[in-house]
Amino acid sequence: MAASVQLNAKLLGPAFIVKPATKHFLKPARIRCAAAATAPPTKRYSITLLPGDGIGPEVIAVAKNVLKLAGSLEGIEFAFQEMPMGGSALDLVGVPLPEETLAAAKQSDAVLLGAIGGYKWDKNEKHLKPETGLLQIREGLKVFANLRPATVLPQLVDSSTLKKEVAEGVDLMVVRELTGGIYFGKPRGYGVTEHGEEIGFNTEVYAAYEVDRIARVAFETARKRHGKLCSVDKANVLEASMFWRKRITAIASEFPDVELSHMYVDNAAMQLIRNPKQFDTIVTNNIFGDILSDEASMITGSIGMLPSASLGESGPGLFEPIHGSAPDIAGQDKANPLATILSAAMLLKYGLGEEHAAKRIEKAVLDTLDKGLRTGDIYSAGTKLVGCQEMGEEVLKSVETQVPAAV
Repeated sequence: MAASVQLNAKLLGPAFIVKPATKHFLKPARIRCAAAATAPPTKRYSITLLPGDGIGPEVIAVAKNVLKLAGSLEGIEFAFQEMPMGGSALDLVGVPLPEETLAAAKQSDAVLLGAIGGYKWDKNEKHLKPETGLLQIREGLKVFANLRPATVLPQLVDSSTLKKEVAEGVDLMVVRELTGGIYFGKPRGYGVTEHGEEIGFNTEVYAAYEVDRIARVAFETARKRHGKLCSVDKANVLEASMFWRKRITAIASEFPDVELSHMYVDNAAMQLIRNPKQFDTIVTNNIFGDILSDEASMITGSIGMLPSASLGESGPGLFEPIHGSAPDIAGQDKANPLATILSAAMLLKYGLGEEHAAKRIEKAVLDTLDKGLRTGDIYSAGTKLVGCQEMGEEVLKSVETQVPAAV
């Protein structure tokens, strides 16, 4: 069923089916599907697709086909509904997150997002910026835990800007608190001091329950990995961080098998470059997580390779690549779809509990990279440069030719 912070939750029953939309937000793409190899559908899920802006529609189209094929081979049927969000929604109806889009997302079993934003809307007022829609849907779905893996794949270790001996073997997870902190705190706004000086201000604030629930997600995640959790804050300066550290330390008593450490954010930023292999699982607040997860992504060689999952206590999860909309290459078949494909795998794993289908996709991505296929962002001498469409086609081939997963 829908994603929750119970990362290994079992499916509870049949899913609600949303009728697919007839709108034309995605371009049709070819899909190979061997009918004889598909299993009769025994499970059905509704997925809301939010293609968004820039390269979003391109990568979502590819990921949708991969989901369909992997699902069909595991007896899973999807009902997809495409809805506008971000700049595309602004152009259509004048708001970045239409009520109909949020309603559809809430009624689905999971949500897959492409990318939002673009130069066209940069000068809009804040409430009319595409990025406001992203904050609104996170808040609307009540997804507070953002999981961002950063793994250096053996096939791409030479794509990292770090020395091979530093980057090789990196496998970490950033658990970011997503709906609190300075991005949502109040008061916020503009004002004038008693001396007539204009000011802008925001508030970094966390309640105990907000820290406690993200802490438990992080400890559970670390427990399933290598048992090490590093909490990142700025407790030498900020009261909000002092409180963060106090609550994280208190929750640690519930997880005696997990080794907890603390690190200031400026040191963490340096250590991610100096010795990233020291980290297993990192938990941090909204703004620090935003920055550190993007930094960690570049250790892997390209932001175009990394997926993310945003989960709540109940309801559908939100799954998306961490890259932006890249309007400079939109519509040119240059986008890397692998982060979105891997986000689809996280959707299956964390959102629906469909481990076998998720592993099919993950293995297909590795197989495709083993063949030497690369989009421009991860291209190097001796590999084959391909576009978004061809990369997707090759992943589909690899999904289709795998031996069926054991039940």
